[in-house]
This record gives sequence, structure tokens and C-alpha cells, in this order.
Amino acid sequence: MSVLLIGTLDTKGVEFAFVRDRLRAAGAQVLVADAGVLGPPAFVPDVTREELFALAGASAEHLRAAADRGRAVELAAVGAAKLAAKLHKEGKLSGVMGLGGSAGTTIATAAMRAVPVGVPKLVVSTLASGQVGPFVGTRDVTMMYSVVDVAGLNRVSRPVLENAAAAMAGMVTRPRDAAPTSDKPLVAASMFGVTTPCVEAARKVLEAAGYEVLVFHATGTGGRTMEGLVRDRLVAGVLDVTTTELADELAGGILSAGPDRLTAAALANVPQVVSLGALDMVNFGPPDTVPDWYKHRLFYRHNPNVTLMRTTPEEMDRLGKGVAEKTSASNAPTCVMVPLRGVSAIDAEGQPFWWPEADAALFQSLRNWVAPYVEVVERDEHINDAAFAEACARKLLELMARR
Repeated sequence: MSVLLIGTLDTKGVEFAFVRDRLRAAGAQVLVADAGVLGPPAFVPDVTREELFALAGASAEHLRAAADRGRAVELAAVGAAKLAAKLHKEGKLSGVMGLGGSAGTTIATAAMRAVPVGVPKLVVSTLASGQVGPFVGTRDVTMMYSVVDVAGLNRVSRPVLENAAAAMAGMVTRPRDAAPTSDKPLVAASMFGVTTPCVEAARKVLEAAGYEVLVFHATGTGGRTMEGLVRDRLVAGVLDVTTTELADELAGGILSAGPDRLTAAALANVPQVVSLGALDMVNFGPPDTVPDWYKHRLFYRHNPNVTLMRTTPEEMDRLGKGVAEKTSASNAPTCVMVPLRGVSAIDAEGQPFWWPEADAALFQSLRNWVAPYVEVVERDEHINDAAFAEACARKLLELMARR
């Protein structure tokens, strides 16, 4: 099996040759694929650009003549993804590596997102210190900041590329422990820092009952990743305690999982227990990133990089309706668990986001809009109370047994 080293050998040929040689010196087998169209490759690749673009249904020569760089990058990414998926299916892929600026990063990470979690993935990128969500997606992509542009070998780029090659070689050549296979059914759960006690306690109950629990951090990407797993029907049930990403989608926070959050279980007909965890907050970055029109609102500084904004009664009313409508769309066994004494660690009596009127708006809206066939269990407890957590877990076990 080989590391797929993929990128533009016309503009980054020297750098790719350097990384290729370092990988081989470290004991890794390497398969180099060329994604360039501007000029001839600096060295002969193992997979030519003609072969790569053919996988995308395109001609490298036609793209070069058209001089449309954006289109060339788009199709190179498609070809790279298909190549990586094909090599993995054939058992020939040990890892995927790339380097470059926006074009090289786009192409390489498309290949990385096309193979499963667990396959080593590393890109040295000029964009690694910025917004990396579009490149990482929901895969375990490692991005290393190049510090300087990937443009020649110098006293800065050389050690960065050497380290990257050593890291990839280590990942693909290390002895692997034979991981014990498990036939335990899977449960997907959502968690945030402010709902951790609830999910941890519920997880122990589910594991004691013979389930393996996959916990996803509700940071936007985490919610999307969980929903994808549920849509693929890889789980027996969903413990969606932390639906906070809905608040970010509503109010423009930075951790939205998109409008389709809380729809996968309904679409896949998977039993789910849903709660209202952290719907009291919307996430922004440092204080100076909060939009001006929100400056009058109630905030809590979670840490220097995270500013939380309290949701208002009006927003909570809309969130309650949203949860009701999405859970009511499911034909699978569904229950909404309502913690009447607060929905997060900082939404409790004496805490910064304690606002009973806002929470009451959330609860009443849920009652108003939820379908009669969706079970709603209201408990006079805080979301992080041990009794509430156990009730959530026991309810999910009941729903999965019913299914």
C-alpha cells in the first residue's frame, strides 16, 4: 500500500519531489499523482494528469487550452477524490498527503474526504491557520500550517516539509495493534461542555446495557458528522441531548450545523431521544466578533475565543417550534425529554444565563407544536442532574427495544 501524494507538479514540482524522497527515506511507499495543467510536470508521476482528469470526465489538454484555472481545480478535486476512493477500495492506499495554497489544499483534501476515518490524511497548507471547515469537512484531516508559501525550499519551508513527511511516514509505517472488533450496536450522542455531565452519565447507562456510544461535540461539524452517520443507518439509536446548533443556525452563530440538523433520525427511521441542551446560547468568537446589532444582549465569556449570547424568549419560542416540527416528522419511536430546571450548566438558578421566562417560552412552544404521537417527558430537574441523564438513557433503551 502507498501514500497518495497528490498535487500540481508543474508549479510545486520541487516541493513534491522533496516530500516524496523524504517519505521513501522514512520507509513509506509513495504514489504521486499530478493535478497540474499549466505546464509540464517537474518529474514523471505515477498517475498522470491525463489519467486524473479522465476520472472526472475531463481532458487535461482541453482544460489547459481553456485557461480556466478555477474549473481546472474543481475537476482536479473530483478526479483526486475518485482516485483516492478507488485506491482505497482496491486495498492499495495507506494514506493521502498534499501541499499547496488554496488550489493544492482544495485538491488534496477532496481526496482525503473521499476515504474513511482512520486512513492517515495530512496536508501542508498556507490556509491551515484560518477557516479550515470546508477542507476538513467531517473527516480526520490533519492540516499543517506551511508558515511561508509553498514556493521553493528554504530555511523555513524545508523543516516544515521534512516534519510533515516524517509525520505521514510515521502514521503509515507504524506497527498497528490489532483492534478488537466489536459487534455492539452503536448509539450516537451529542454533547457540549455545558451538557457534559448529562451525556457522560447517560453513556455509562447505555454502555452497561451493551451499547457502544459515539459522542459528537455539537460544534457545527460535530452535528453534521453525527447526522451523516445516522442517515447512513449505522446506529441503533440517537441520544440527541445537545441540540444547541439549532440556536446558532437561528441567530447566526458560528457553530451552526445547517438547516438540516435534527432531521437525520426521522429520515432514516432511527429511534431517538431528543433534549434541549444548550439552546440557551449562541456561539461567537472573541467579543469583537459579535455583530453590532447584538451588542445590547446578555453575554458570557466562555473563554478568550468563545463568547456566548443568551437566547431571548422570542428566540426560544422559535426554537421550541423547530424542535417540535423536526421530531414530529419521524415515524420512528421518538421522545423529547424536557429539563424544566435549566438546559445548560450556566442556565441554572444563580448562573449567568438563568432566565426562567426564556426557558418557559421554549417549553411552551414545544408543547404547542409537537405532534400528539411524539412522546414528551417533562422532568422537574436540571439537564445535568444524574436522574435526568439516567432517564434519557433508559428512555432510549426502551425505544430501541420497542423497535
